[in-house]
Amino acid sequence: MSQKDLHAKFQEFPAAVREKVDAALSDAKIALKLKAAEVLADKAEMAEHAVTTAGRIGAKSGEVSELTTILPLKPNGAERLRKFFHLVGGNLAGAGQVGTLHNMRFVFLDNDTKLLFATAFDGEWDPYIDDFATKIPEFMDYLFSNVEGWPGITSPDVKDFIVKHQLPAEAWFVAHPGLTVAEGHRLKRQEAAVQRFLADLN
Repeated sequence: MSQKDLHAKFQEFPAAVREKVDAALSDAKIALKLKAAEVLADKAEMAEHAVTTAGRIGAKSGEVSELTTILPLKPNGAERLRKFFHLVGGNLAGAGQVGTLHNMRFVFLDNDTKLLFATAFDGEWDPYIDDFATKIPEFMDYLFSNVEGWPGITSPDVKDFIVKHQLPAEAWFVAHPGLTVAEGHRLKRQEAAVQRFLADLN
């Protein structure tokens, strides 16, 4: 599609949408402005993916919230964590015991002096941290004992410590914001049951 065609398509959007896009993206090419206008014009999609607060801190879309921290590591903390991650082949499947955890990742930064911990989870921030403290406390304390100032997952100070290091997302997208971990497991079991039923018919 030519620039002229893109511009013509952009002009088809309501003036209020065009003005909003132009004001925010004055230096962007028309193709990007067109995509932004398409998103803004689709009220149903915007509503489905609305970004709200996860509670104390962080963003939430539908049922799914995000948490990102950058934490200072103790001397040799990265080395100890790498040994553990290598031992388990980078697989943290045991964290599934939390029950609301979609994903989490650990990344070393700044020559192994900092740890980026990022996760997506169902529900609000406070209950999620409580789940870590009640369901996998030993795992959390083993990993985060390599972080400077870690008070312990069951400490009354742990939430303040996490908030101090958390960087809330400025923007957040979830492909299926209404799909919780529990719902995903239910759909997986349902699909397996259907496949067994079909296999038994043959």
